[in-house]
Amino acid sequence: MKKTIFLFFIVLLIFNCNNDVTNEALPSNHLEKYKWNNKLEDSLVSGSTYLSVYSQIYSITEHKKLDLTATISIRNINKRDTIFIKSANYYDTKGDLIRTYLTTPIFVKPMQTIEIVIDEKDQTGGAGANFVFDWLAPKKVNSPYFEGVMITTYGQQGLSLTTQGVEIKN
Repeated sequence: MKKTIFLFFIVLLIFNCNNDVTNEALPSNHLEKYKWNNKLEDSLVSGSTYLSVYSQIYSITEHKKLDLTATISIRNINKRDTIFIKSANYYDTKGDLIRTYLTTPIFVKPMQTIEIVIDEKDQTGGAGANFVFDWLAPKKVNSPYFEGVMITTYGQQGLSLTTQGVEIKN
């Protein structure tokens, strides 16, 4: 009986080791469900917001980096009005466009938060990555609020930081 149980665990271990699980970094793709298919009103005010994001941060020297997971929050802080995000462009440290997250505008309902996650394994942004968001909102309402939360853990140590968006005045 002991040999049978031992053999069962060996076979189970072999089959579990052969599973090819890929943890590749994939860009967020859930934004499609917020797609706005109607005409946008001409009375909406447009704006742009810059958000710094760290997909890596230096540790000890400039030659050692820690990879971070970044959660980018797009928040509508209005109680009654829907806002619209026209574009969400992700740039690397050199200022080169890495990824465009929106091809058509999305809506953000009052008090709703929509998130974009940059996986820890996605190192393309580097230590100086950033987003630029173009948005539309009704006149006399709060601008959308953009926030980045970056985190990593190694063993029992954790590192986290936040950034807030800054409206770009053209």
